[in-house]
Amino acid sequence: MTRDGRSPFAGLALALAMVGAVAVAGGCAGEGGTIVTYPPASARPPVADSPAVASTRAELVRVLGDQNLVLADAQVPFRPAEGPALAGSPRAVYQVILPDDPGKGYIVVYELRDPPTAVAAGADQASYLGTGPGRVQMPIGARHVLRQVGSTIVLYSWVPDGSTDARADGIPLALETLGIPITVPS
Repeated sequence: MTRDGRSPFAGLALALAMVGAVAVAGGCAGEGGTIVTYPPASARPPVADSPAVASTRAELVRVLGDQNLVLADAQVPFRPAEGPALAGSPRAVYQVILPDDPGKGYIVVYELRDPPTAVAAGADQASYLGTGPGRVQMPIGARHVLRQVGSTIVLYSWVPDGSTDARADGIPLALETLGIPITVPS
């Protein structure tokens, strides 16, 4: 003990804690101090272009059409919060045309090997969206429609009253009639 009642190792412990904190923080940064994300922001998963995705797209057009909504291929890159099972999966990104809110309405269709793999990937995504890491990637109050359609998974996330286009309210209503629901824990 030193004269002030502290252990002689207290300063050493503090110094080691600081070095550890700097090492951990540095481990999150890449070259040049850029932040490293998972998956990397530069990662471009494969584009899904198969009969299964085409069939799911046709179903999307049908159910959205019942709400007088139009589906188009997305014109800008879009990537939602994704769990490990879907992060590297081939996908097709679509957008419901919302003239009064052109930055919203993205729907992602993931292509999996077969329906059992889709069920497992959908459950993984639901679990991910219900956890802390999945939630911090979404705005507060975000809701999700997660559906299995054969060997594909359909994901749409939104914030109620978060769109300036009243037509956006019809998107989740339409999607809830599609395929098999996968419940996201709240």
